[in-house]
Amino acid sequence: MTTLTETLPKPAARRVGPRATLNHSLTLTWRNLVQIKHDPWELLGLSVQPIMLLLLFVYVFGGAIAGNTTDYLQFALPGIIAQNVLYSTVGTAIALNTDIAKGVFDRLRSLPIARTAPLTGRIVADSVKQLWALGLFLGIGALLGFRVQNGVGGVLGTVALLMVFTLSMSWLAVLVGLTAKNPERVQLLTFSLIMPLTFTSNAFVPSETMPGWLRTWAEVNPVSQLADAVRGMLIGGEVAAPTTNSLLWAVGVIVVFAPLAVRAFRRGR
Repeated sequence: MTTLTETLPKPAARRVGPRATLNHSLTLTWRNLVQIKHDPWELLGLSVQPIMLLLLFVYVFGGAIAGNTTDYLQFALPGIIAQNVLYSTVGTAIALNTDIAKGVFDRLRSLPIARTAPLTGRIVADSVKQLWALGLFLGIGALLGFRVQNGVGGVLGTVALLMVFTLSMSWLAVLVGLTAKNPERVQLLTFSLIMPLTFTSNAFVPSETMPGWLRTWAEVNPVSQLADAVRGMLIGGEVAAPTTNSLLWAVGVIVVFAPLAVRAFRRGR
């Protein structure tokens, strides 16, 4: 006897083309960006952290490390920019985890949209927000005495590299946000990873002052590579090697963590 379930047509597999995937991702990117209009505190949070980090590091550590705050500002500002890229991904992970807890992603899964669009939309939106933070860093840095030596080209190169690096590191944050049980665990896991990574780099102090074993790691640390690339683009120095290494790190992170994040999203909790 044929059962009812056997006679009902099976739902067609959802196939979304590249163009539709792009449209869905851009739509959700815009959704995440316009939330700032309804929650101005988010913009305030994006503003306070860069200002606080810059002032604290320059005026607390500048005299002890470089002898004066002006010289340390030239060295440290690119490193602080690199550090802020990683810290911004914490917000990405927490926001995703919160959306999951509220059922937002369950509703998105039920829609005829690309599977990757909700994740890509969040990542791209949070990466675009970094432009605001970068503008604050450079603007306040200029008021404090920081001078860009390589003109507009250096700034544009910095923007492009930071966007790529932020997009890549966000996939790791997305994986944490999708798999952690609550925002508290998200914050614990992300900070446990980011703090050792940033403070064992040359973002704040030259690697030459570190013990040999730590210096070896600091010189290949992705944060060091990004900080060196930004320094080269903004104030002069080697650009090609640290930029290439930063891009290799970015590609490696995407290759490893993007498929894992998409798989975790498809499986749900």
